Amino acid sequence: MPTARGSFDVNMEPEPPFLEQDGVTLNRNVVRKEFTGGMVGTSEAQMLAAFTGTPGSAGYVAVEHFTGSVDGRSGSFVLQHSGVMDRGDARLTVAIVPDSGTGELTGISGSMTIDNNEGQHSYVLEYEQA
Repeated sequence: MPTARGSFDVNMEPEPPFLEQDGVTLNRNVVRKEFTGGMVGTSEAQMLAAFTGTPGSAGYVAVEHFTGSVDGRSGSFVLQHSGVMDRGDARLTVAIVPDSGTGELTGISGSMTIDNNEGQHSYVLEYEQA
């Protein structure tokens, strides 16, 4: 399975919470990224996040539209995120939305892992292309 690796810079624009109740805060964020490495391009995501009163416990979902190239093939596709932190134990699933690829990325499928090491973000995209 082909693999694209690299890093990205992220800019998050949080909106004011739309719910604060019983120790839970819900908010929406606009997230923009610039990718380098095997993926070259930009993305924009809409993210919904839930924060609890327990340190290290939270959750988020996001839909992200990437435009650029993967290993030299140009186009775009959509990534769907689902993340949970259970008292610091993180679980994250990021999948390419089926049939969302365009251009030379038509037919792309796969998943992404993301690492955040002291504010430095990196990714590994494992993908196939029909």
